[in-house]
Amino acid sequence: MSINLFDIAPDEETALARLHARLERAAADADLLDIAYRTIDSPVGPLLLAATPVGLVRVAFDVEDHSAVLATLAGAVSPRVLHVPDRLDAVARQLDEYFAKRRTAFDVPVDLRLAAGFRRNVIEHLRSIGYGHRASYAAVAAAVGSPRAVRAVGSACAHNPLPVVIPCHRVVRSDGSTGQYVGGAAAKSALLTLEAA
Repeated sequence: MSINLFDIAPDEETALARLHARLERAAADADLLDIAYRTIDSPVGPLLLAATPVGLVRVAFDVEDHSAVLATLAGAVSPRVLHVPDRLDAVARQLDEYFAKRRTAFDVPVDLRLAAGFRRNVIEHLRSIGYGHRASYAAVAAAVGSPRAVRAVGSACAHNPLPVVIPCHRVVRSDGSTGQYVGGAAAKSALLTLEAA
């Protein structure tokens, strides 16, 4: 039997919300919650936020298909995934502050288990590119000790599990053009414009 959520009466909706809250508490109490997630609205579209007990593990744009991202997390990290918005309140608040131009750096714990090897080196270096600044793919390659690995830097940026929070949008082509971005060219341009203003 399937349930059409549009056919649920308000009192049933309240009951479902209470059941979900009980599930959240029970999962937390039994230490069965490995990934909490929520979505937020932003000027670059809906963003999926997911966190483990270690920290923020994934930020995903709508174009990445949030359901597919959650399925990937379930396979790569743990199938114990639950929509628990309040676990990500601090991240959501900092993102709101960033988009309102009241924050220039993020101060949230991160879980970088989805990045390894060279990609992780690149992603860790991205944090040193300050707000409003840009670096070329070639400059990032040189900074991580592999000056000829320009394409690999592009690939690492494309696979950054924490876009916006770890600023891969600040990496551009040597000619100054923006290049590709996991959230799309318009999102990258919007982030760069936000930081330039």
